[in-house]
Order: sequence, then structure tokens, then C-alpha cells
Amino acid sequence: MRNLWIFINRYNAFFFLIIFLVTGIVLTVRNNAYQRSVTINSTNHLVGNAYENLNVFKRYLSLGQVNDSLALENAQLYSQLLKMRNIDSAKDVTVSDTLTKQQYTYLAARVIKNSITLRNNIITINKGSADGIKTGMAVISPIKGVVGFVRDASEHLATIQSLLHKDTKISVNIKKNNVLGSLVWGERNFNHHKAYIKDIPNHFKINLKDTVVTSGFGSFPPGIPVGRISNTGVATGDNFLTIGIDLFNDFSTLTYVYVIKDKFAEEQKTLESKLPND
Repeated sequence: MRNLWIFINRYNAFFFLIIFLVTGIVLTVRNNAYQRSVTINSTNHLVGNAYENLNVFKRYLSLGQVNDSLALENAQLYSQLLKMRNIDSAKDVTVSDTLTKQQYTYLAARVIKNSITLRNNIITINKGSADGIKTGMAVISPIKGVVGFVRDASEHLATIQSLLHKDTKISVNIKKNNVLGSLVWGERNFNHHKAYIKDIPNHFKINLKDTVVTSGFGSFPPGIPVGRISNTGVATGDNFLTIGIDLFNDFSTLTYVYVIKDKFAEEQKTLESKLPND
């Protein structure tokens, strides 16, 4: 306390200056309409800017929650769009789900682990068996492009065998002429922007920049964008070509994915299991 009094006594002239200055400003503002209005406007402007900056900061902190909400909403919209596309034209259009033939629904999930530099890349997502995730389900990105297949699922998490994996093979076709082929990765390099289509008959005319989409044979719905042709024919020594493509997906920036639930997957699997092995 003694030191405080010594400090105040030493700098008393400065403190008196501050007191008189503040008192003068208060009296001037209180007793003059013009100064009062200028002060109020300036104060409101400063407070408004402060609140705006605070709201920007709050919105930044809530971006993760907003993104989760948008991904869920997009998945619901995808499912509703498929439902509208697949209404049986032989029946009246109503809101009853019994009149639709909706085969696919989408479940949004957030990527919590990803790799792109390995020979066999795996992705982990924050949804699992409790959300209906099962092994073999197809996975796509929110914008466009295939991602891979569900490999394993625990109660709340699942791993995805990425397209960037030596064992991943997806049935695709060239959109222009419906030529079928098998999409693979790492055939000649491990570039996460590129892949290859094998088993393309060499008598078909293939052009650069032709769009490649999923064929619908397998877990993926037909027409999911995959990429564009960047090389029209890598010779294999037989009657088939291996074609290079540029992938639409940038696997290094994956944040959200959609797991595709096929309503008839189990039925198809059971039926095909009865076929003879030969």
C-alpha cells in the first residue's frame, strides 16, 4: 500500500490531467447536442464493428458443425432426388413410398483419417454399423467421383478401401459410347490424380477428354462421374487397350463422403450365390 501511495504521489500531475481531461469530455458531450450525436454515432460504429468481428469469429468456430449439417442435408436431397427419378410411371404419383422403386440412399460421413501415398490406401470415417454401414457398400465424394468400398465397420467407425488400392476394381464405361472396362489404380504409377481403365476392346474409337462414369454393374449406381480420358491407348499386346484417365476426385482434400446403401444388395447377393461356380 505504501508503494502505491508513493507511485500516485510521484505521478499525481499525470493522474490529475487524465481526470480533468475525462471530466471535460463528459461535460462537453453532455451539454452540446452536436458533440453528443457525434460521440454516440462513433460509439455505435465501434461497437457494431466489434460485434461483427466477434460474429465472424464465432462462425469460424462453428464451421465444422455447419459442414456436418450441410453434408447430412445433401445426402437427404440425393436420396429424395433418386426417389423422384424412380417413380413407377405406370402408377399415380403420390407421396407414398410404396409407389417408388428407390434402390439407393446416401449416408453422409466425415473423413477422420486418410492416406494417398501408400500402395494400398485406407480411409476411416466416423460412421459405423450403428448407422447401417456394411462391408462392400460403395462410397463417393460429395462433389463428384468414386472413393471406394467399405472394408470393415465397427459400431461407430468404418474403414474404406480407397480407389487408390491395388485390389480395388470398379466397373465403368465411357459415357459417349457405353464401352465397358475395369477401373484400377497404380497400374504404372502411384499418382493419386490418375487411374487406368483395362479391358477396353481396341476396335472402339476412344477420344481424349471423353467422360468416364460408373456402369451400374456392382455396388455403385450407374452414371457416377469418375474422370476424363487422358491417354487413349496404352498397348497391352492383345486385342484390348489400357486407357489412362484423370480422376475428378482429389483424394488429398477429402473431408466428407457419402456411403451408398443399396436396398437390393442382400437380395442380389443371395440370388447370385445360388448360381453354379462354373
